[in-house]
Amino acid sequence: MKNNWVKKYALIGIISLLFISVLAGCNSNSKSETVQENAQRPIMIQGPMPIEAEKFAQKLENVKEERSGDFVFYIGTLDKYPVIVAKTGKGMENTAAATAVAIEKYNPIAIINQGTSGGHDADLNVFDIVLGKRTTNLGALKTGDLGENEGIDPTTWKPMDLMASEGSAGEDPNAEKARFYEGDKDLLTSANAVKETYTKGKIVEGTIGSADVWNNEVDRIKWFHTNYGTSVEEMEGAAAAQIAKAYDIPFLGIRVLSNNKVNGGQYNPDTATACQEYVYEVVKHYISTKPSE
Repeated sequence: MKNNWVKKYALIGIISLLFISVLAGCNSNSKSETVQENAQRPIMIQGPMPIEAEKFAQKLENVKEERSGDFVFYIGTLDKYPVIVAKTGKGMENTAAATAVAIEKYNPIAIINQGTSGGHDADLNVFDIVLGKRTTNLGALKTGDLGENEGIDPTTWKPMDLMASEGSAGEDPNAEKARFYEGDKDLLTSANAVKETYTKGKIVEGTIGSADVWNNEVDRIKWFHTNYGTSVEEMEGAAAAQIAKAYDIPFLGIRVLSNNKVNGGQYNPDTATACQEYVYEVVKHYISTKPSE
């Protein structure tokens, strides 16, 4: 009888220990989930080429590098806040893919797409910076209806809004309008707040145009400036803006003029570094507006 009681109490003890272990595990998982939920979401800075991304990455602390496909992510901190610099590669497809991967993987609180650009506005000079109050796709176009031997006429091409409907663009009259992605107001506020720190040119709000096209025809550049109101052109921003919009992530394009065909401004590669230095100040100000943990 004594042995039976001993076995009974031993079994009860084992069950109790297992129950306590399960509860401890649940509490541990709960704490882990709470920490993850309360973790600061990073700010993401995008740059297409090494000269447009790596200078900023060098300013971060505690940097580690991660790769996904051809995309490189430099993960670190700035003023103890998490910041990720993404080297996206050139072009709309690279940028769209890199943006989607980054959002799914890192859940950024905001995205700044920055780098060099070509001027469309004769009043802007090399080293001037454009804050993207609006960003638009210059490569989504519908040509005129011309037959064989009737030539081509790019000046009659119409903008095509790829997001206007899920059906054929010809079925929706609103599809023949340019889509403009608005720059986030809080990011614009921070960008304007630190304008005085930039001494290499002026800083203006404007429209950034993007496409997988490098325009060197001055009349074509002027056509975009007149019909789209573009200040500059580059090859990435609108793709990042479109994906950020799909995920409801605050977005801002910031582009420095590295050249301007309209007024003869010659290419200067040092503009890439100048832009990153300014964006660094923008990010510091934006971080200062975030509530402390």
